[in-house]
Amino acid sequence: MRSRDLAQIALFAAIMVVLGFFPLIQLPGAFAPFTSQTLGVILAGAILGAKRGFLAILLFDVMVFAGLPVLPGGRGGLSVIMGPTGGFVIAYPIGAVVIGLLTERVYRHYNLPLALVINFLGGAIVLYAIGIPWMAAAAHISLAKAFTTSVAFLPGDIVKTVIGSLAAVAVRKAYPMIPARA
Repeated sequence: MRSRDLAQIALFAAIMVVLGFFPLIQLPGAFAPFTSQTLGVILAGAILGAKRGFLAILLFDVMVFAGLPVLPGGRGGLSVIMGPTGGFVIAYPIGAVVIGLLTERVYRHYNLPLALVINFLGGAIVLYAIGIPWMAAAAHISLAKAFTTSVAFLPGDIVKTVIGSLAAVAVRKAYPMIPARA
């Protein structure tokens, strides 16, 4: 791995930290807060690709596990991971990998409609698939209740998907960092 790769990984981990500075929005009755950090997962996967995107978000997760206050509201540590939101944080690197792999696969044809589908799949569906069952188990609620609670976040996730997709398409056109797959 080159120093340029390491710098990009560190930069996107830092972007995740900065996105944590946005105010924590707790919806009434929700077990998980609305955060901006899903946008960082989308950007890391779509711009850096699977490997570097994964490593950037994994580096961020290591900071969370170590107790650094990098989540919205100054949260961090194992208590957050063991709580209702832990599954979403654990799913972040997996979401980045899914986005990165799919983006690399369609590299030559990458455009806004493809980016929207790919980024929603990795940035919402993958996170929900891991985060919702974790929330149900940690909060001692039914899977149906966890799912119903999470639906309130869907409009925000759609907005983050659109913003991330527009940004990723623009950045990749101006500075294509992801090499085409053979």
